[in-house]
Amino acid sequence: MGSITLIGTGNMARTIGTRAVAGGNTVEVMGRDQAKADDLAKALGGGTTRGDWGAVPAGDIVIAALLHDGVVPVVAEYGDALAGKVIVDISNPFNAAFDGLVHNEETSIAQEAAKVAPASAGVVKAFNTIFRGALEKGRPDVFIAGDSAQAKAGVAAFVETLGLRALDVGGLKMAHWLEGVGVVTVGLAGNGVGHGDFALGVDEFAG
Repeated sequence: MGSITLIGTGNMARTIGTRAVAGGNTVEVMGRDQAKADDLAKALGGGTTRGDWGAVPAGDIVIAALLHDGVVPVVAEYGDALAGKVIVDISNPFNAAFDGLVHNEETSIAQEAAKVAPASAGVVKAFNTIFRGALEKGRPDVFIAGDSAQAKAGVAAFVETLGLRALDVGGLKMAHWLEGVGVVTVGLAGNGVGHGDFALGVDEFAG
């Protein structure tokens, strides 16, 4: 079992935190609104604690459960407090029409976060292709991308404690394409599938 810190107090923080506690992980919550962080820590139970905003996170894995435009500024704000940590970006930088990304170039929120993170931190993209409902109700595959094999191994081990399967898609540059897959899931929810109670995954065939 591992130790994680959730930076953020929204729906995805609650959902990942709930599965993390159930999986036997040590969980800490951090939020700018200390009252909301306290409330979430109490709701998660299982010994979940509330950390002070900007302090060194207790968790070895720090999940930035934030909207896409908040991830890079928060990583920069925390600065050296994230040294040696694994930072997980779960965000989707959708455009206003939800049919593309806000980037004007081939980058990702995770790649931009890595530019401002301490050199000793490992940045991993994960969870962005999964709707919250699917994470609550099902056992979706979790696609991960990152340049540090050690960081990805840590995230994969954490994912396994959630009862899920982590699938490595490659280096951090693949985070851009995972964000594109996030766009595809929204398109499927609005068209071919027609609802959000699904997740993309991998089926393997022998022979």
